[in-house]
Amino acid sequence: MIRTLIVDDDFMAASVHRQFTERVPGFEVVGEATTGAEALRMIAELRPDLVLLDVYLPDLSGIDVLRRLRASRQAHVDVIAITSAKDVNVLREAMHLGVVHYIVKPFTFTTLSERLLTYANVKQRLDRLDQAEQSEIDRLYGLLRTPESQQSLPKGVSAPTLAHVVAILRHAPEGLSSAELAARADLSQGIVRRYLKFLVDSGMVNLALRYATVGRPEHIYQWVAGGGQDPGGAAA
Repeated sequence: MIRTLIVDDDFMAASVHRQFTERVPGFEVVGEATTGAEALRMIAELRPDLVLLDVYLPDLSGIDVLRRLRASRQAHVDVIAITSAKDVNVLREAMHLGVVHYIVKPFTFTTLSERLLTYANVKQRLDRLDQAEQSEIDRLYGLLRTPESQQSLPKGVSAPTLAHVVAILRHAPEGLSSAELAARADLSQGIVRRYLKFLVDSGMVNLALRYATVGRPEHIYQWVAGGGQDPGGAAA
């Protein structure tokens, strides 16, 4: 699971962000902070993988929190900025300090889930790599830096349905055929095959053969083990 800390001085906003994040398979919210100081303390104590960080906080700004993180041993923590700040200087500072994504409020569940999708995808790929060729490096940066959210998923693949398919595969450790997955997901096999192709091409699902005593072997799709990480999902 990707352990996530929510940082926002608005209790209602923090609650919504928690609900959004917990709807994405593979993400777990481990805490909420409402100030910069509290965020730094909770990061040190909880050691989250990811922080959803507001820029406008009552004590330290989110940028100040980032500066302190990068100057400390907590520099390995990944950060997605979630803020109403549209100032270019704030954006520039956030980029210099290594935010993974910068999401401007207000936003939809689909927007957040697509960013979590790309983050989890890249994180999973990095966890499996020992060395990266230039082509893989370019692909990783492309996944994170795609300017339009629509480009994070291929045509015909929506984040809500992808999350639904992923959740089913995660809970089927022996793998499923496209027909079995279609039945569980209440989708047509044609649609399911489209999503399975995307997941196989992305390296998140393995394709194997299941042999029967008679007839042709079946293609079986199995979620790739490795830290329980998922590509994320989105709202309907």
